[in-house]
Amino acid sequence: MRLAALLLALAAPAPLLADSNLPPARLAYQQLPDPRQEAQAQALMQTLRCLVCQGQSIADSDAEMAGDMRALVRRRIAAGEKPAAIRDWLIARYGDYVTYDPPLGWATGPLWLTPLVLLLIGGWLARGAFKRGRRG
Repeated sequence: MRLAALLLALAAPAPLLADSNLPPARLAYQQLPDPRQEAQAQALMQTLRCLVCQGQSIADSDAEMAGDMRALVRRRIAAGEKPAAIRDWLIARYGDYVTYDPPLGWATGPLWLTPLVLLLIGGWLARGAFKRGRRG
C-alpha cells in the first residue's frame, strides 16, 4: 500500500513536465502567407488527431506536439507537397490513430463494425420487446 502511494506521489507531477520550455515551432501559431495554402493546411489539420490530447485535432490543441505537427504540415504545404501525401506520411509515422478516419483493415475493423453490430443487437432487442408488448 505504501509503495502504491509512493508511486502515485512520484507520478502526480508528470503531466506538468510533459511539455518543454522551448518556444513553439515556427509556423505552429503563424499562418502561411498564401491564403490558398493556409486553407489546405487548416483542412488537413482538422482531420489529424493530437497524439497527446487524443480528443482534439492538431488545429485545436495547444499541446507542444500538436504545434510541432501544425508547423510540419504548414512547412510541407508551403514547399508544394499535396495534403494527401502529408497525411499518408503522418499515418506511416504515427499509425492510423493519427487520423479521425482510419482506413478499414484488420486492426481497425472492430472500430468500423462495432456500431453496426450494436445497431443490429438493439434492433433485435427492440423487435422482441415490441412482440412481447403486443401479446400482453
